[in-house]
Amino acid sequence: MPIADDVTVVPATQQVSEAARINDNVDEAFAKTRVGRQASDTSDASKTTGTSATDAFKNHMSKSPEQRLRDSILQSMGITEDDIKAMPPERQLAIGKEIAERLQDKMKLAQAEKDNVNDVKDSDKAANKFLAAL
Repeated sequence: MPIADDVTVVPATQQVSEAARINDNVDEAFAKTRVGRQASDTSDASKTTGTSATDAFKNHMSKSPEQRLRDSILQSMGITEDDIKAMPPERQLAIGKEIAERLQDKMKLAQAEKDNVNDVKDSDKAANKFLAAL
């Protein structure tokens, strides 16, 4: 059977060597990326305060839910506990009031969501009773 003129026949050995070259390039790129990441990881580790992600998680979980909520509010405000301590007493009081208001708002939202879930459960029960009566 004749082969068409516009079809190029590539020997199998050439295909294998081309695939091996591509594979080598991929391996080389991966190795360069890995070495670069390891170098940046060690330089980043020297910049940190020595706490690992596990330590940070343990610290976070050791706090009460109220303290975690307070920390998240402070973070959203862009301030830290140290910033508050450095402020004059009047400003500390104002920040404390703002945090208290935000905590109340969050508690109201949580209660509203809880009530909404209970309403949905009650309506599901009523729907189930109605369907059962049919």
